[in-house]
Amino acid sequence: MGAGPRLAPTGRTGAPLRPPHRENWRSGVLFVAHRSQYTRYSSLARRPYRENRVSRALRHSRCSRDFIHRLNSLRTSDFDYVLPAEQVAQHPAPVRSQSRLLRLGCDGTATHHRFSEIPSLLRPGDLLVRNDTRVLPARIAARRLPGGGRVEILLLPGVSRGSGRWFEALTRPALRPGVRLEAAGVRVEAGEPLGGGRRRLRILEGADSAAELAERAGSTPLPPYIRRKGPDAAVHEAADRERYQTVYASAPGSAAAPTAGLHFDAGVFRGLEDRGVEVRDLTLHIGHGTFAPVRTEDPREHELGAERFRLPEATRRAVRRAIEEGRRVVAVGTTAVRVLETPGVLEAGPPERETRLKILPGHDFRVVSALVTNFHLPRSSLLMLVAALAGREPVLAAYREAVRRGYRFHSYGDAMLVESRAGQGGGRNSLEPREREPSALRVRPPP
Repeated sequence: MGAGPRLAPTGRTGAPLRPPHRENWRSGVLFVAHRSQYTRYSSLARRPYRENRVSRALRHSRCSRDFIHRLNSLRTSDFDYVLPAEQVAQHPAPVRSQSRLLRLGCDGTATHHRFSEIPSLLRPGDLLVRNDTRVLPARIAARRLPGGGRVEILLLPGVSRGSGRWFEALTRPALRPGVRLEAAGVRVEAGEPLGGGRRRLRILEGADSAAELAERAGSTPLPPYIRRKGPDAAVHEAADRERYQTVYASAPGSAAAPTAGLHFDAGVFRGLEDRGVEVRDLTLHIGHGTFAPVRTEDPREHELGAERFRLPEATRRAVRRAIEEGRRVVAVGTTAVRVLETPGVLEAGPPERETRLKILPGHDFRVVSALVTNFHLPRSSLLMLVAALAGREPVLAAYREAVRRGYRFHSYGDAMLVESRAGQGGGRNSLEPREREPSALRVRPPP
């Protein structure tokens, strides 16, 4: 990507830019120009210096060209790691809370535990916020009419929006409008494509809604790296319906589980209550966009689709109270982080909203101080979110140690408790108004 832009000295005295302070390099979002409003930098070597919008912001924020270079050099390949195939968990732990837990402390040190120990690793007064979405049996095996060719349908969140017989889904293979399908006696017709692999479909007969279709013909929408084939597939499906679901799931609508919550059981919640940890819920129905691979080398060009969420008033008040009292907010899963960090979410307003928030290194955490999460895929936006909270190097070092110690990875794998880096701006629990943060913006070097 090349070196960062050449910046002229700023300030009336002509003094050079000061190097960034350790605690405020994240403030770079204040002096990055919008992609549609790029401003060329002046260079003393080519013409007299004249202050412009970007350099003026640089002067006020006391940041140097080093930060611009670091911002522009963020690459998807920086979040890669080597994972042996045998460490991708194909089945959950026999007991939910007996999965392993790697704690990554605020100082970057890793310690090793069982998940049942998590109450003792949290602090009295911590607020634990979890996602109570419930997974639909959203994967449906259908056949073409006529011909009988196999087609897989994956229902997406919001299947009940609009008319009950219309719903959104992914299909494999892709279908032309008008193609008819049948699954468990329910007939469906393909509608127009919506982009990104999504398509509208309409139920013709046999069911009144997509939720009814899912209950009659659907199976657990496990991720593709968990394989369920052969004579034992039916036995595994019965077990997956229970275990690919949190014990506190109550709001049907997800096409994937909030996997960080799979480790909690009644015993863990009793321990949290005895420890003095407060527990609250929110709802975000998870779609394929959360797990979509990052296909660009610049992760800021990766787009996340809008996702609907519900933040109950009781949860909003509890989060604000915790922040005002200086207590930590601990998110269970990356979906809870994205809801809590959405700008304006803690202000009074309707409980149901939507978010497109993408969290990358450099994000200024204002609510979340710690995160319970699973081990994520290499080069994924979820791994980048964890690195934003705790730092890329500490997180990747923890992943390498987890590989060496034989941890189990991904949806049915083991867990992490990640604490924000001390003094790095993460989780500073502030209700002050946030500056507008153009998270996918970038400075363009001069031609």
